[in-house]
Amino acid sequence: MNDEVATPSRLLAQISEIGRDPDRGGYTRPVFSRPERELTEWFVRQAEARDLSVEVDGNGIVWAWWDAPGGVRADAVGTGSHLDSVPGGGAYDGPLGVMSALSAVDHLRARGVQPVRPLVVMVFPEEEGSRFGLACLGSRLASGLADPVRVRRLKDADGMTYAEASRAVGVDPDLIGPDPAGVGRLREFVELHVEQGKGLADLDQPVAIGRSILGHGRWRIVIEGRGDHAGTTRMADRQDPMVVAGEVIGIVRRAVLDVDEARGTVGRIRAVPGGTNVIASRVEMWLDVRHFDDEQTRAIVKAISDAAAVSAERESCSFSITQESFSPTVHFDETLRHRIERVLPDAPVLDTGAGHDAGVLSTMLPSAMLYVRNMTGTSHSPLEHCADADADAGAVALADVLQDLVQKEAR
Repeated sequence: MNDEVATPSRLLAQISEIGRDPDRGGYTRPVFSRPERELTEWFVRQAEARDLSVEVDGNGIVWAWWDAPGGVRADAVGTGSHLDSVPGGGAYDGPLGVMSALSAVDHLRARGVQPVRPLVVMVFPEEEGSRFGLACLGSRLASGLADPVRVRRLKDADGMTYAEASRAVGVDPDLIGPDPAGVGRLREFVELHVEQGKGLADLDQPVAIGRSILGHGRWRIVIEGRGDHAGTTRMADRQDPMVVAGEVIGIVRRAVLDVDEARGTVGRIRAVPGGTNVIASRVEMWLDVRHFDDEQTRAIVKAISDAAAVSAERESCSFSITQESFSPTVHFDETLRHRIERVLPDAPVLDTGAGHDAGVLSTMLPSAMLYVRNMTGTSHSPLEHCADADADAGAVALADVLQDLVQKEAR
């Protein structure tokens, strides 16, 4: 490989100590945290070292431009991903797409490619939604799919609002919101991501092309009872929301198992006040439900809600459920996908249950996904893995796709 090309594995090695989580394992890099800011600064240095022109828009999205002759930033080809993570996440979810985009730029330069159209590498903030509960937050804001007033008021687990957290790191929360002019500079967007499943492992292929993303949503459940003493309160006298919470988890599992290809998860629970010898007064739970049929997703959530309300009434507790986000099923642009299939004729076409910024942007422009093999099939976990050879193959495939797009006039 040309010495001028930095492979994804070499680039990932440079950030391997940033945001390591000694308790959970893996990496914890929530938006606006020190690790996430360090990664963003690292990306800016890498982009500038490649003579890319960097700008940060009002939504905190980083744009690194390789301008075409004339310097007009329109009809551009976008690529990139995110650098934030879930708590204790793997090394590849997000960063692999960013590293592969930088590596693809190196490949194109080594090939002597001269873009007819501008190429921009992008980094989106809060893709995971791990801090403020709204996934793909940066792209949602830019696309007009998130209300900036609501976003500024979102709170993290410590009670800090988005506005307070962003302002603390120099991101002006008053500037967030729809950016049709900024996004309108893009003609297509192609995101590379580590596969979050075993489709490629089963097919023995290193790279796949995305076809669709399952519709998915997040809901916040609140169960309120009566806090009391764990030792002096008789079992028959309790109004214990934790008992209801335990039943709700079983309700979720049964409701989802009743529907083919549905997914349902309770991944986070918070008891208030949270003492070992205290009967909780309130329990908060966060529910994630996914299915290709958006109406079926909503039907599953209604079934869960109805059954959970009965459970809460039985325990003399109150129950409420509030939708925090909903992303309809995405079918990526067929014209762009077929063009990529011609560039990568051996790559299979796969669906995914994981959401991505490319899926959000698909509401405004033709978007596409490339997936790179993850032999464990595990993601959002330290067990996530991508072999160096597969990562390198992904960067080459991305470079091939980008070359096809930037060397031809938009059409």
